[in-house]
Amino acid sequence: MNDLVTTQSNAPAPQAPASEDFLDMIDNLAYAARARLTAGTAPTAGALAWFDWSMHLALSPGKQRSLWMEAWRKQWQLGQYALQSGLHANCPTCVEAPEHDKRFADPAWRQWPFNVIQQDFLLQQQWWQEATTGVRGMSEHHEKMVSFAARQWLDMMSPANSIATNPEVLHATFNSGGANLWQGAMNYLDDARRQLTGEAAAGAEGFQVGKDVALTPGKVVFRNRLIELIQYAPTTPKVGAEPVLIVPSWVMKYYILDLSPHNSMVKYLVGQGHTVFIISWKNPDAGDRDLGLDDYRQLGVMAALDAVNQVAPGRQVQAVGYCLGGTLLAIAAAAMARDGDARLASLTLLASEIDYRESGEIKLFVDDSQLAWLEAGMWRKGYLEGWQMAASFQMLNSRDLIWSRRVREYLLGERGSLVDLMAWNADTTRMPYRMHSEYLRHLYMENDLAEGRWQVGGQPVTVADIRVPLFVVGTVRDHVAPWRSVYKIHLLNDADVSFVLTNGGHNAGIVSEPGRPRRSYQIATRKADARYRNPDQWQAETPMHEGSWWPAWSDWLAHNASAQVTPPPLGGSKGGRDTLGDAPGSYVLQK
Repeated sequence: MNDLVTTQSNAPAPQAPASEDFLDMIDNLAYAARARLTAGTAPTAGALAWFDWSMHLALSPGKQRSLWMEAWRKQWQLGQYALQSGLHANCPTCVEAPEHDKRFADPAWRQWPFNVIQQDFLLQQQWWQEATTGVRGMSEHHEKMVSFAARQWLDMMSPANSIATNPEVLHATFNSGGANLWQGAMNYLDDARRQLTGEAAAGAEGFQVGKDVALTPGKVVFRNRLIELIQYAPTTPKVGAEPVLIVPSWVMKYYILDLSPHNSMVKYLVGQGHTVFIISWKNPDAGDRDLGLDDYRQLGVMAALDAVNQVAPGRQVQAVGYCLGGTLLAIAAAAMARDGDARLASLTLLASEIDYRESGEIKLFVDDSQLAWLEAGMWRKGYLEGWQMAASFQMLNSRDLIWSRRVREYLLGERGSLVDLMAWNADTTRMPYRMHSEYLRHLYMENDLAEGRWQVGGQPVTVADIRVPLFVVGTVRDHVAPWRSVYKIHLLNDADVSFVLTNGGHNAGIVSEPGRPRRSYQIATRKADARYRNPDQWQAETPMHEGSWWPAWSDWLAHNASAQVTPPPLGGSKGGRDTLGDAPGSYVLQK
């Protein structure tokens, strides 16, 4: 930086100002210190949203009058209901809880006065939804933030969370002589101890990786600083000529796709006559702070493809991506298509977004203010803590994942048995500073991939270049990758797209094995020359099928296989590649 010019010859020359890098470091340190106090959450983001809402509401007399009238109407409804329900037990309610809200499902909530208490709460819930939405002039992002915050506050203040206003807890306390509260206190102290000492959640010890979960036999056939590649042992005399390579998200341990033997997607695919490889990501630490998204593409997807080609030389690959792994795989496939790399025979994207403009509620945690705090916290450590991401996901469904659980375990004194999916969910991973910042800024906020600005090798890539058949899965109750956002692949690519919409959420909708009760899905294929149907039209016109979508996918993979061949040796011994140990490998065990 140039020295300042003095205007008086006898005046002492001023000192050069500190470099911009040094000043930026001061800001980073200040933000990092504050981020540590707030667990990475930016209070400025919430304050800006509240200010936007409150100011625009204050300037909207029509909206205010509407809310006052609605408040009086609801209070009148509640008063009438309180009077009539005291006289007639079966009188109609003012409002019914949403279908997915099970907090008031117990018959005890229909008894006076608890019926009035829960009706009062549900009416308040309706009113606050109206109060925080539809305020003229307010930005959409801030509207969603304020509505989300109001819902979080109401979920916390629910009468179901209090001993005095929850009839289930009162009955349990009376019947057990208070033993439920004693046991609940013990459960709370145990959870607090586990959190302070870093121990896994209660019951997780029954799901040890390689002993209780991730049991499908296989070998680690490749390893670099970022991935281990696992090849699974065949169980059929013939397999599809094109191996299946699975790219899971690095936000999670890979074994969500190889849980218990009865619900392992990997085991199912192997049993259906597919040669299966899967990437197991390293759990990054401070030494990996400068790994970026393109490092994940090169050291992850492309390195795995090269290794698969050495095990099964000359064969194309049917690539599968889950969640962020699907986004990364789409980037790699687009770059391969641009560069004339024809090693992919098909592409499967499971709950993976390409266009982030209509992403889920997780986007409420991503704006410029929030990223400034989050990046500062990651800058200090070199990575994002796994518990921070897990906490964000819990907030998306706090009613079920936080408050209902606390009522069950701390007030009713019940310890529900942990299932494999819940144990896996508690096995969190970290994310490198550079990669996570690039992902959030360029893909999540700026939507560079969908809009043709994301660059690989100095040149932009577009998923429109991908010409292989696509199989795309969305889930009905996905808070992370809403199915209508996933459906946008129809607008971004003109190849054949087989789209599946299955019930369940982001994880349970994908881990949806045959034989599991209450499973259903819709599937339809759009040919390359077919007209576009919007998602609502697609959903209304596509027939519903009972059961798991896995068999339909396996048939699709088999249809895209060119032939049935003898399974390749584990590790490709004919090509001179040695195995590096048994599945599940070592990276998945890193804490």
